Amino acid sequence: MTTITAIATAVPDLDFETDYRRWALSRLGESREARLYERMAHRSGIEHRWSVLAEEDARLDEGAGFYGGDAPSTAARMAIYAREAPELALRAIGRLPRLGDPTHIVVASCTGFVAPGIDQIIARRLGLADSVERVLVGFMGCYAAVTALRTARHIVRSEPGARVLVVTVELSSLHHQDEMDLEPLLMGAQFGDGAAAAIVTTGEPGLELGEGISAALEDSEELITWQIGNTGFHMRLSGEVPGRIAAALANPEVTARVTGGRDPASIESWAVHAGGRSILDAVEKGLHLAPHALDDSREVLRMCGNMSSSTLMFALERIMRQKPASGIALAFGPGLAMEGFRYGWRGAADAG
Repeated sequence: MTTITAIATAVPDLDFETDYRRWALSRLGESREARLYERMAHRSGIEHRWSVLAEEDARLDEGAGFYGGDAPSTAARMAIYAREAPELALRAIGRLPRLGDPTHIVVASCTGFVAPGIDQIIARRLGLADSVERVLVGFMGCYAAVTALRTARHIVRSEPGARVLVVTVELSSLHHQDEMDLEPLLMGAQFGDGAAAAIVTTGEPGLELGEGISAALEDSEELITWQIGNTGFHMRLSGEVPGRIAAALANPEVTARVTGGRDPASIESWAVHAGGRSILDAVEKGLHLAPHALDDSREVLRMCGNMSSSTLMFALERIMRQKPASGIALAFGPGLAMEGFRYGWRGAADAG
């Protein structure tokens, strides 16, 4: 039996949500789009988003801070990633109740690149043995936490004595673009920074990692894209995504694949990637879930926004405290693809 025995999370110190809204409205001026942005931002369910940038650097006003004047180059953004991503990851790891002696590290991140990788940086900063095996899951987007946790499960199932440290760290705020149009400004209003850490092993109480779930939607390759440009990473998120997710999940064959043939109403717990209010609404609608089934995911969205791969880990951290007998984790990302796994709480007697 493979379990997540602990999850800890961390966000940076700067809450930039209010500043971003003010800046976005200034870009749209006195227009119909500005009024629409204000209404949609109010309905987004997001109250806080966090950035690794210092307050003076995170300012989006023209001529001030990191984003002032000319758009920062990708190289400049990656320099900050190389410095700040390990720091935020280590903050989350430091909040784990017991790190122990990890035999493996699996790190997921899609908002930056550095070599030696942050997996090596983290291992060295923690003082781990140089024999620790490492896996770096890069550029998979919002469902990468699922891939990281499933990878940890495979490791533990093949090496029962393994103790795997799983880390997700995303610095989405580094990739803000100087936009003048409503759609990209609304997309930018979703994302913030965050990190999470988990221990996956066997023989200890925790959330049992069950079967994996994977599905790619047909004719959806252009709905979510993530490309490297000269001024950071450029994302495209189509407004069609929520509708396509709802329609896919409403298909009885897909529903059965997700739930293992069970009635969705019989599943006690749902950990869904909080990609946005419309994404959560789509999952709720497609699976005919009860109105409060996604409350944990909605609370993560309210407090942190979309932190790409880290977002699901924040929801799972909340859910672990509840010790649910059954649950399903789902996340969505480029492809358009859905990745997930089934889980359920296993106590000391089960683990023994």
